[in-house]
Amino acid sequence: MKNPIRLAGAFAGVMVAVVLTACSADSTPASGARSDALIISGAGATFPQPLYERWIQAYAGNRPEVSFQYAAVGSGEGVRRFLAGEVDFGASDGALSDAELATPAGRDALMLPMTAGMIALAYNLPGVEGLRLSREAVVGIFSGEIRAWDDARIQMDNPGLKLPKRSIAPVVRLDGSGTTQIFTRHLSAISAVWREGPGVGKRVLWPDVAMQVNYNEGVAQRVRVSEGSIGYMEYEFAQRIGLPVARLQNRAGEFIAPSPAAGTLALASAGAIPDDLRLFVPDPAAAGAYPIVGYTWVLLRGTYADQARLDALKGAMSWGLGDGQSIAEAMGYVPLPDEMVALARARLDRIRLQP
Repeated sequence: MKNPIRLAGAFAGVMVAVVLTACSADSTPASGARSDALIISGAGATFPQPLYERWIQAYAGNRPEVSFQYAAVGSGEGVRRFLAGEVDFGASDGALSDAELATPAGRDALMLPMTAGMIALAYNLPGVEGLRLSREAVVGIFSGEIRAWDDARIQMDNPGLKLPKRSIAPVVRLDGSGTTQIFTRHLSAISAVWREGPGVGKRVLWPDVAMQVNYNEGVAQRVRVSEGSIGYMEYEFAQRIGLPVARLQNRAGEFIAPSPAAGTLALASAGAIPDDLRLFVPDPAAAGAYPIVGYTWVLLRGTYADQARLDALKGAMSWGLGDGQSIAEAMGYVPLPDEMVALARARLDRIRLQP
């Protein structure tokens, strides 16, 4: 007989995929758009998906003649569709790799950071509030080395909590995920064992005790219904359905809860911004900084063949870098630093009509 847990996981993944692709190219135009509107299609990361959907709704009032539609299919699939020319823009929490940038489509690509976010570790332990997890504990849980909630390495940082004698059920991503890449880049930065083992990637080899599901929404929903579980997800997903999140130990030794202020401190400690705007923050050093943060990028072509499509994309991205940032902060994302906004606008100005 097939494993019922894995069958349930597969079913859940399918259902989440149905929900998240509601804004795919086959869907109806966004609210406020005309039926004859120009359709601009995008696909990619689930990390910024709630924000992008909110932006699409807000921007539709400004440009009813344009309908932006976004399929939240994960960073890996979004990059594939973008490089294959199947969508007008892609979205990835991992940016483009050196190998992807070396492809013909990649050489013409521009990466624009549109927002940043925090990876929260949400958990389901009835009666347990204010859980604190050290760096050692986080690595131990997701490597499968720490398998019980009452393990001494967790209890020592939570002397006031009565942790249950029950197994830990890590919930992780099955699909190619930029959220996974941000999370594993942090784990590799803080642990030589992780760096030399699973390493950094959109997909990694998880321990056999892990429950694997698709998309940020899938992880959040699995944690919600699974007692004893803990999973990594963009903070907005945990916040939206009321999941408790752990305070995580940063490099300064502090236990920090996710907040826009703590995320802003983390981004500010990142150092110089490279020319391609591909900036990672695997282990921020600042006091008060939340330890797991990352930018998320929109992928655009350097040239477009259609003037109307080019104007629509540039107008929408400029709006997102401006008015859209206050919406991001209100939703629990981390607004871009002013310097990053200025650099992103400069790159956006480089996009031209195909000769």
